[in-house]
Amino acid sequence: MLVVGALGGLGSASARACAAAGAEVVLLGRRVPKLNRLYDELVAAGGRAAIYPLDLEGATPADYADMAERIEGEFGRLDGIVHAAANFPGLTPLELTEPEAFARAIHVNLTAPMLLTQACLPLLKKARDSAVVFVSDAPARIARAHWGGYAVAKHGLQGLVAVLGDELVNSPVRVSALEPGPMRTSLRGRAYFGENPASWPEPSAYAPAVVHLLSADGAEHRGRVWPLELRAG
Repeated sequence: MLVVGALGGLGSASARACAAAGAEVVLLGRRVPKLNRLYDELVAAGGRAAIYPLDLEGATPADYADMAERIEGEFGRLDGIVHAAANFPGLTPLELTEPEAFARAIHVNLTAPMLLTQACLPLLKKARDSAVVFVSDAPARIARAHWGGYAVAKHGLQGLVAVLGDELVNSPVRVSALEPGPMRTSLRGRAYFGENPASWPEPSAYAPAVVHLLSADGAEHRGRVWPLELRAG
């Protein structure tokens, strides 16, 4: 199982949940010391894991092809991908957004997940049943002033789920997305800095839903976005 953005709130929670469910987890992120700490935590808990350092912002299609080749060489196949990486620097009017910042948000939140998935499709098709799970965001919540490139990219991501899911409908690869409600992450804190974080559930509350989408039972959400909102406590 490949967890992209394994160092984020939902990414690390998903990695822990996947490892606890018995999956061998490949942790993809850009900060090696933190990846190593998460790896040590999973192994100490009896899980199986590996790390793959990669910065989505600067990665190229060749980097993704090399990654897929290395995963195939070490594991033989790939049963699933969780796309939990996100780029959201904060609320800024589009009029004042630097072009580089807008392009970065589109790339990390939309283009990179598509290109990484594309590179892994031959590997995913080797499994009897595999899944690609994207993390979406509620369009009604983010289609508002100041959400910038993040909002644009997340709208595009829902289109990607529909198109890619339809293209792969007769393959072993299932495509879906989880649209979680508010949770206690740094991203949420940057957007809703006036709220009390204690009112939001921890990302770990949503991790079982990610595992569900990755499992065979997730077929019920094939080609669709699953809106799920949980309460704190």
